Amino acid sequence: MYAMMPPLPSAAMSLLDPFGFGRAACDYWGDALERGTLYLDVMRQRGNQYLEHIEKTKPNVLGFEAEVLLDGRDLPRPVNYELLRILPPEGVETDPNSRPFVVIDPRAGHGPGIGGFKSDSEVGVALRAGHPCYFIGFLPYPVPGQKVEDVVEAEIAFLRHVIACHPEASEKPMVVGNCQAGWQIMMAAALEPDIFGPILIAGAPLSYWAGERGRAPMRYTGGLVGGSWITALLGDLGAGLFDGAWLVQNFESLNPANTWWDKQYRLYANIDSEAGRYLEFERWWGGHVALGADEIQYIVDNLFIGNRLSTAQLVTSDGRRIDLRNLRSPVVVFCSRGDDITPPPQALGWVQDLYEDTEAIVANEQTIVYCVHDSTGHLGIFVSGSVSRREHTEFTANMDYIDVLPPGLYETTVTPAETHSDAELIERDYLLEFQRREVEDLDREVQHRPDDERRFATVARLSEINLGLYRLCWQPWVQALATPESARWMRRMHPNRLGYRLLSDRNPLMGAVPVLADRVRRGRQPVDDDNVFRALEGVMSTSISQSLEAWRIYRNGLIEQGFLTFYGQPVLQALVGLGGDTQALRRRPGDEPEHRRFVEQRRRTARDRIAEGGEHEAVMRSVIYVLGGAPASDERNFKRLRASRAELEPGIQLADFKHLVREQFFILKQDREAALEAIPTLLAGQSAKQIDAHLEHIDHVLAASGELSERAAARLERVRGLFNAAKPKRAAGSRSRRSGPSTERDG
Repeated sequence: MYAMMPPLPSAAMSLLDPFGFGRAACDYWGDALERGTLYLDVMRQRGNQYLEHIEKTKPNVLGFEAEVLLDGRDLPRPVNYELLRILPPEGVETDPNSRPFVVIDPRAGHGPGIGGFKSDSEVGVALRAGHPCYFIGFLPYPVPGQKVEDVVEAEIAFLRHVIACHPEASEKPMVVGNCQAGWQIMMAAALEPDIFGPILIAGAPLSYWAGERGRAPMRYTGGLVGGSWITALLGDLGAGLFDGAWLVQNFESLNPANTWWDKQYRLYANIDSEAGRYLEFERWWGGHVALGADEIQYIVDNLFIGNRLSTAQLVTSDGRRIDLRNLRSPVVVFCSRGDDITPPPQALGWVQDLYEDTEAIVANEQTIVYCVHDSTGHLGIFVSGSVSRREHTEFTANMDYIDVLPPGLYETTVTPAETHSDAELIERDYLLEFQRREVEDLDREVQHRPDDERRFATVARLSEINLGLYRLCWQPWVQALATPESARWMRRMHPNRLGYRLLSDRNPLMGAVPVLADRVRRGRQPVDDDNVFRALEGVMSTSISQSLEAWRIYRNGLIEQGFLTFYGQPVLQALVGLGGDTQALRRRPGDEPEHRRFVEQRRRTARDRIAEGGEHEAVMRSVIYVLGGAPASDERNFKRLRASRAELEPGIQLADFKHLVREQFFILKQDREAALEAIPTLLAGQSAKQIDAHLEHIDHVLAASGELSERAAARLERVRGLFNAAKPKRAAGSRSRRSGPSTERDG
């Protein structure tokens, strides 16, 4: 019977051996003491690194050499931003005539550089693809009086300078905006749409009231504190500066298990291998910067609480309305279901805020592409090496293709190349595929709730009331008492900053730590993984982490229920002026008369050009018709389309190709039957051999996505008939000569 029992694990065996148990205890506690000493030394290094970083004039965590091209402090409206040119590392070459890439980092409490933090980053991906790369960073402190509008105008000026640096480049720069930089880019592109190429916004919040119940607790923050008066108070206590450490503290509070335990225990448990990675990340995470009080007040009032960006309610100081429908560049929205800072509803909700249906997107000539990752967190969207190697690499490689997509809404998926039969046309390990979507399809991600909108509108009204009361009753006193010196000490004593300082060499009590750590490293004796006490340590760590996670879930549920109950009271809603409002609280912005005239003129032009053109227009019109609106479903079709165009007209520029695709798309959209019947007219003058060659090109392009659906195959047959109808008719005499000798005798 005993022979049939499975062998016990070595950790369990040690419990049955008193001597082995004692040795395991001694080994574990010796290892625990060594790890504790080394952990404390890493904390000391972190503190020293923090102090060294914040004392720099222009701190950043860029992993690439760069040179400053423009200093925002020299602009007519000075700001603390600057434009840098990334210098390619050794062995990497870029083409100055290729599309430039511009990466903008978020100014949300941390310093700049995370977009180029390491080789597997947005900057690294663009450089390896051969694109000249630029970076827009910022300094730790704002220029006095700096406003959000000034920052937006500075980014426009920087982009114009990038374009001027590449006069031979045929395409406008691609611009990447991470997190808070995403809405800045969108504001800039709404004001100056003609200078932007494709726009990628990664983890960028644009619709701040949106969110799924049970998740996205940050959207309740404004309501919990009674509005933005607390922002004004902190800005006044800071003597006109808002400490970014407060924002970082908000981010950390979202995941107490990771903040208070997992991150630190991971370092402690793997102290021999984890220190380098930990310190590298902490150099950015602890690099707190300041924002101007006016800047953060504008952001909180108009975006976080007011939600005015996605509904075209923002107006600049000189009277220009910031309407995201003005964008003419393709917009790629990259978000993740694992992101608790910018969940998919906040990243995608602006589309439903602005557009009733996909027809409205097409009428505005906008191309919107979205990609929803299943699991990565907020920072992983623009920091994770695996995300950079997969999603960002595919976005970068396919920007030319995205740039020629007809107006509409598309969802992308990234799949391994080896799963496709036509893998020889795929240059990388993954394939980016596109599927047309309707605005209604976003309901799965956005989960719009009108009753929640009334609650957030109540918060916005109450915030205005409380802010007005604060400015009337308390602000003069606070501003009179606050001084630059008191503000500086308040920043120094912030818990997030103080924790770094206390565990640095500037604390005399840390003097013995490096000596002890060096001694431990010389005689390090790590314990085996099968040590029973090490196993118990892991169990205890998991238990602590799960307890903190349970607390987070309970806390978030309590916050949500409190918010929904308090701001859902009809009496409160009536008191702030919402009781008599029977219309929608968040109306879609109306069309300007000028825009309506533009759309109607665009339609008339498309109808007038139905029969204009030649074989190029006929081929593209046919491909778009067969595929149901999109010129291709992935990069393989795009390459074949461009190859076909190159054969028909060598040296064609992408801009011309894009114009052709969009023009034929609009023509089909306006009058499909007339557009198809005009194909033989477009092919007039072509020989039968040339027309057969065009059909071969169309077959070659359509074959890239595998077997056509029944509907697409029927459309292809109709195209064949139209092309065959365009073939020149043979003369009657020719037919008679081919009929045989009897015909000749009759003649």
